[in-house]
Amino acid sequence: MPRSGNETTCLFGPVRSRRLGHSLGIDLLKFKTCTLDCAFCECGRTTQLTDTRQVFIPTEKVLQELDNFFVTQDAPEVLTFSGGGEPTLAKNLGALIRQIKRRYPSYKLCLLTNSTLLPNPQVRAEILPVDIIIPSLNAVSPKTFNQINRPLDGLTPAPIMDGLLELKKNYTGQLLLEIFIVPGVNDGEAELAKLRDFAAQLQPDGIQLNSLDRRGAEAWVQPVSAENMQKIKEIFKDFNTNYYLKR
Repeated sequence: MPRSGNETTCLFGPVRSRRLGHSLGIDLLKFKTCTLDCAFCECGRTTQLTDTRQVFIPTEKVLQELDNFFVTQDAPEVLTFSGGGEPTLAKNLGALIRQIKRRYPSYKLCLLTNSTLLPNPQVRAEILPVDIIIPSLNAVSPKTFNQINRPLDGLTPAPIMDGLLELKKNYTGQLLLEIFIVPGVNDGEAELAKLRDFAAQLQPDGIQLNSLDRRGAEAWVQPVSAENMQKIKEIFKDFNTNYYLKR
């Protein structure tokens, strides 16, 4: 789990991740700062809804915490930018990626992102050195997108999709598209077909189909049944839906 708003450290874990192995989380934000207020978010409601990038935690503090961690802890397999909000809102993300790559070259870097800032060319350029990027897209239709993700005013799926496609043109790492399934909202054939068609354009290395594991921000969001998830996987049968980190 990412750190809570009461913690001063920016690190959390390491945790055992099915996708990533032994992963140490790096949370660069003030809890809970995001461009979206997703109904399914297991971190709760967004309290700072914004698309303004700023430095929340100084670069040197993050690097010092990593230095201290590696003195006393077993080495994780992956360092993952994630947490209680959207990591690309951190204005020093690019600087940290460069510094971590230089100081800890043996570790893979991963970024979990909701994709909303990918229309920004500067953001795309900053994250190119990351080894694994896991962007999410939960709906193509604006109405469905709004119902699930409850975005900041002005955010719509079309520019986000364009940003993903632009990222793919220059990105040489591993790209795994994440789709969170909310029963009764984006699990219908029409919406899933649109997501499948976009995935065919994007051609990610894999697709992660996710469902609620812990209580979400809204009680009406429920997990997908095993039977229905199997049917959804069939819709994405042309993609790798059992993706694991390539080592």
